Amino acid sequence: MTNVIEIRSEANDETRTALDELCLDGARRMLHRALEAEVDDYLGRHRADRDDKGHALVTRHGKARPRQLTVGSGTMEVEAPRVRDRRVDEDGQRQRFTSAILPPYMRRSPKVAEVLPVLYLRGLSTGDFQPALTSLLGEESSAGLSSTTITRLLAGWQQDYEQFRKRSFDGKRYAYLFADGVHFRIRLEDDRLCALVLIGVREDGSKELVAVDDGYRESSESWLSVLRDLQGRGLEAPLLAIGDGALGFWKAVREVWPQTAEQRCWVHRTANVLDKLPKRLQPRAKKHLHEIFQAETKASAEEQVRSFVSSYRDRYPKAVASLVKDEEKLLTFYDFPAAHWQTIRSTNVIESAFATVRLRTRVTKGAGTRTRGLTMAFQLLAMAEMRWRKIRSPKLVQQLLDGTKFLDGSAAHDVKEEERAA
Repeated sequence: MTNVIEIRSEANDETRTALDELCLDGARRMLHRALEAEVDDYLGRHRADRDDKGHALVTRHGKARPRQLTVGSGTMEVEAPRVRDRRVDEDGQRQRFTSAILPPYMRRSPKVAEVLPVLYLRGLSTGDFQPALTSLLGEESSAGLSSTTITRLLAGWQQDYEQFRKRSFDGKRYAYLFADGVHFRIRLEDDRLCALVLIGVREDGSKELVAVDDGYRESSESWLSVLRDLQGRGLEAPLLAIGDGALGFWKAVREVWPQTAEQRCWVHRTANVLDKLPKRLQPRAKKHLHEIFQAETKASAEEQVRSFVSSYRDRYPKAVASLVKDEEKLLTFYDFPAAHWQTIRSTNVIESAFATVRLRTRVTKGAGTRTRGLTMAFQLLAMAEMRWRKIRSPKLVQQLLDGTKFLDGSAAHDVKEEERAA
């Protein structure tokens, strides 16, 4: 009898060892997947950054040295992917990639409250990584992976979102305000959710999430409700608002902040114009459109617009009409610092941030309710906000807010000095 018990005990130990190794291996593979996805996202966001010879400034750089990571069921070896980032900011400081999932000096697994939101919000289905994270977080934290705990976690995120919607803007000033309406699915409802998003640039040049709210097809009434609420909480009129020309946002801006200048998004407008041309002409037309907004002066840009009109008005009047109907507001950026032009010509700051939202809602086939969808969007954008960099030449933002006028990208007093010198 004793021998039988000893044999069963020995077999159980062997089984537990095999299961521990299986879970540990699963955790290792899932962590590797998450790290690779994080690097792919970073490379994608900086794919357009090139040096003078056209070489990519941000590339993969092999693997980091193997690191021992202690988890609940033992220690596993991790080789994190590395990134070579050769970009330099305006102060001459080299940029670098730092993993938010596995920071450089992490040697022990963090708490479930820290790990689960990171992986969950990065688009990994809980059904994929839940068994593996039981090992990664340890047996004591396994309860943190239950559906009840996830529900509690989501409730905490919803409280954060409600606090975000009620915060005061007293003492804050924004030079630029980017606006867009982004649609995604709601699993338990027929209508898609339209999230109205505002991102501002503050006095120090930093970008900040200003609003994430529910809207109905981006209507002016929805935007008006959002802007009035922000105004009631102390938000002053921004100097410049940037958005797609189709938004009901503009009617609301003129009513709430009539002094705010308007800049139409060139990315959206380019797509609209090209959509009205045959595919064989689109590459040439796209190059012509780029020559407009990349012109060094407003006068040169206006000349390029006239050239585009001359080339296409006879056969493709709808494409021309799409361009010229907002010509003045497409060229507003020339009245602001040239260092900011690339940023303020489009709403890419919102589009790139919402790529993560679309990834998450695609993986989960959409949020269950509108409230849950807005909460998810807020949390993802709040995480993206931590990675946003300051606008180029941030000191110029304060000059703008102090009343300095700019002409063709240069401060007005600098232009006058150049004219006197000439």
